Amino acid sequence: MADNTIEIDNAVKRFAEHVAVRDLSLRVPRGSVYGLLGPNGAGKTTTIRMILNIIAPDSGSIRILGRPANDPKITDQIGYLPEERGLYRKMQVRRVLRFLAELKGMNATDADSRIDEWLVKFDLKTPEKDWGLSKIDELSRGMQQKVQFIGTLLHDPELVILDEPFSGLDPINAQALKDTIVELKQRGKTIIFSTHLMDNAERICDSVCIIARGEKVLDGAIGEIKRSHGTRNVALGLDGDPTPDVSAVLSDSTLVDRVDDSNRYFEIEMAKGADPQDLLRRVVATGAMVNRFEIVLPSLHQIFLEKVGATGIEMGMTGHG
Repeated sequence: MADNTIEIDNAVKRFAEHVAVRDLSLRVPRGSVYGLLGPNGAGKTTTIRMILNIIAPDSGSIRILGRPANDPKITDQIGYLPEERGLYRKMQVRRVLRFLAELKGMNATDADSRIDEWLVKFDLKTPEKDWGLSKIDELSRGMQQKVQFIGTLLHDPELVILDEPFSGLDPINAQALKDTIVELKQRGKTIIFSTHLMDNAERICDSVCIIARGEKVLDGAIGEIKRSHGTRNVALGLDGDPTPDVSAVLSDSTLVDRVDDSNRYFEIEMAKGADPQDLLRRVVATGAMVNRFEIVLPSLHQIFLEKVGATGIEMGMTGHG
């Protein structure tokens, strides 16, 4: 059994003069949660479509579960939730799900049994109401997203690919999705999802690949990536709004190299040679009430901004995904 569920070597994909993916190589370990990260238009969706053999790379190779991506035997072992959601709106929920299951080779009896289990799991079947008997267009947007997620998992795939899965989800449904991703990993499944939301990736993923302008910028285990980006980072939390004096301290380039300001919470990268204790003394001297001061590893959000930057994000907003 291969150690990696996905192996991509030097994949390139062009659309006319635009290079959507440029010389991409990566490994997705079996049984892991892997994040494909980057700004909109970075090449994430194009990479996913090549993995799914929806489009073929112009050059390079892709192997899934030890087989070429274009091997027909691979299809039924993959579950895919596309970024563009879509269901047959006038069909009954159970019929839609049975249809999706049968497309993956399941018989109707097994499909109906699994559908029941998943509807209960996602609170779409309760003693008071069985939403499986409703038409798709009678469901709320959140319920429809749950139905599509169920359709992705019904055939018990080995590889689950989720393209921007948290887009538009309220906190309750987002939590249900996160819990399910963790359960799938515990069962030995491999989950790869694309997102531009760094906080979700940092909490869920074992490893990530950051893509910008079609190129791999960074790849590896979350812990290793964070450790490799230094320990000159401080988390600062204040009670109350920061005063001009605090802002002046944080603007001192001899003390602070970079700061991510979230009003009363700051992620700070110290200037080279600066002492974090000096920063704490100067902030306290302003009269500010400090409720958190901790030397920390940089967040994935900080690393993303450092590696991609505002220019990369702006450039990534155009072109193919």
